[in-house]
Amino acid sequence: MKPTVIAIVGTKKSGKTTTIEILIQELSRRGYKVAAIKHVPEPDHTIDTSGKDTWRYAQAGAKTVVSAAANEIATIEKISLETVTIVDLVRRCKGNDVVFTEGLKKQVAKRKNIPKIVVAKNADEVNSALAVYKPIVAFSGSFSTKKLTKEIPYANALEKPRELADIIETTLLKKNKLR
Repeated sequence: MKPTVIAIVGTKKSGKTTTIEILIQELSRRGYKVAAIKHVPEPDHTIDTSGKDTWRYAQAGAKTVVSAAANEIATIEKISLETVTIVDLVRRCKGNDVVFTEGLKKQVAKRKNIPKIVVAKNADEVNSALAVYKPIVAFSGSFSTKKLTKEIPYANALEKPRELADIIETTLLKKNKLR
């Protein structure tokens, strides 16, 4: 079965990473296998360490480098993100029930098969998100949307992590299990 993909979107410093961290903890506690995809926008960013063996292999021309340690395996692929789709990234998360994405705004914005949770700090961010993202299954963050929109639930992950996880579980995960 394919994992349920959920995009966590919002502006810089809105709390997206913290929201994902909290949801990973809560859903893992409930027995779900959870993966996360993080877009790093800095053009020269690398997870590899300059001078280490894996870095040296890539410098020598390896397009894929696998680092296998006692408790983790990392695959480093030297490829332009422009040539990779969100589907390609999700495929790398096989064996999980849920995949959270952070970033990749252009790839997830209007994709109706990827539900979004918007983390917002103010009303302008909420209104902007309503115009850009489809579908939105929940709002979170420091700004309560309860007065702005009644159709989309609000649950602050910092204050009520279980409530936000419940929304995900009842509207997305249990529905997926029925398929």
